[in-house]
Amino acid sequence: MCTPQSSEDGVRPRTGSDPKLTVALAMAALLSGCANMTDTPPGTALQDVEARYGKAGYSCPADQGKQRLIWTQQPYGQYAWTALVDENGKVDRIVPALTDARFRILDTGSWTPDQVRCKFGPPAEISTIGLPGSRQVVWSYRYKQDGVWNSLMYIYFGSDGARVTRRHAGPDPLFDPIEIERW
Repeated sequence: MCTPQSSEDGVRPRTGSDPKLTVALAMAALLSGCANMTDTPPGTALQDVEARYGKAGYSCPADQGKQRLIWTQQPYGQYAWTALVDENGKVDRIVPALTDARFRILDTGSWTPDQVRCKFGPPAEISTIGLPGSRQVVWSYRYKQDGVWNSLMYIYFGSDGARVTRRHAGPDPLFDPIEIERW
């Protein structure tokens, strides 16, 4: 944070400011904060990506000797980005991890908790629901459903917690006005 320098007697010198310069600097600061990870060109060195966006919060081994990295805002944020990194430290394309289209992949095949975590990153919440005789493990990911709605994607792992059995989206109570009033 910049603080104006004080004179020896403790009184700050008065400086004039140019309104056009102030607006230009504010716009530059605003635009620099709008950098999108998905604009990173494929083949960018991981070191350069980390210098700009920080280290990924999660990583796991991927196919063909690659490493999957996930930059996530969970548990309270609604976005995460993922990329594969090759053995030379080059990042392929960076894509949003928490989208309806990406969650649909869970509808095919058999998914373990480790595979889900490697695809989407750590969930916002892990809970157990149901009656004592039919409890299920549920992972919840905060995201923007259809890019608009404050939602949670609920991923069910069945009573043994070993495989995905189903999934569905629902409203995120964190953004429910009634719940917010209770805080």
